[in-house]
Amino acid sequence: MDLQAILNTIFDEMQGQSDRGAVADYIPELAQVSPTHFAMSICTADGQSYHVGETAVPFSIQSVSKVFTLALALGRLGDQLWTRVGREPSGLAFNSMVQLEHENGIPRNPFINAGALVVTDAILARNAPREVLGEILRFVRQAAGDDDIHINHRVAKSEQATGHRNLALAHFMRAHGNMHNAPELSCGVYFHQCAIEMSTRQLAQAGRFLMGGHAPSRLLSPARVRRINALMMTCGHYDGSGDFAFRVGLPGKSGVGGGILVIAPGRASIAVWSPGLDAQGNSRLGTVAVERLAQATRWSVFG
Repeated sequence: MDLQAILNTIFDEMQGQSDRGAVADYIPELAQVSPTHFAMSICTADGQSYHVGETAVPFSIQSVSKVFTLALALGRLGDQLWTRVGREPSGLAFNSMVQLEHENGIPRNPFINAGALVVTDAILARNAPREVLGEILRFVRQAAGDDDIHINHRVAKSEQATGHRNLALAHFMRAHGNMHNAPELSCGVYFHQCAIEMSTRQLAQAGRFLMGGHAPSRLLSPARVRRINALMMTCGHYDGSGDFAFRVGLPGKSGVGGGILVIAPGRASIAVWSPGLDAQGNSRLGTVAVERLAQATRWSVFG
């Protein structure tokens, strides 16, 4: 299989697309990003890598960071984490408060904002936010095998200035006893983790530990790798998760910066970036691109 030729074909098709979606303008720093960017990278289980587009340009990974913090939390707390956050799809927008009220402050899954805030709160424990951010960065850098990964503090500041709904989610869960730190502290760490910048080259490298099989990076037990992949498949695209599974058939986690990390279990880690989003907050062209890749490679877990 000629993966580079497949990527080149996908790139040519994406260049001809006129409907690229809309950037996340509710975060001022992200509103300034041009929707014309496109990049795609693949790292395979045998150590090869393939790239097309602006694959060296760093972008804000946003909610893709939730995969790494979930891995950290499971490594530290194990199955205790599931007493504070569920494992079911939400069927609602990523920043919805509706279910929290009905379900006594227990978020449906760790990839919606409320669930990710609980995961971050669990990692924070009683530690200083700076120490925990350092731990998150070290984990991501180790996964990627690259120390040149940083937090964009302008993006973090922009999120902090506009993150009222996330603070509201945290305060609501605190009222139910499901946030153990001051909401301002947990949200501060969350805003900064979302502001981590990576290129598709770095992100595809960082996702290798989720491939399973003979993945080169053993940061997590095989059982927990399988569970994270399952959650990526069922919950990784918010209320668009069912459609992504239907079209692509691979575990994936999106972010409103336009990035998507996709795992072909036992085969490859894939990163795509196109900043324009669909109505559910997922990269419009990124989704089309990985759909084309799954069709061309037959990597769908459903055959």
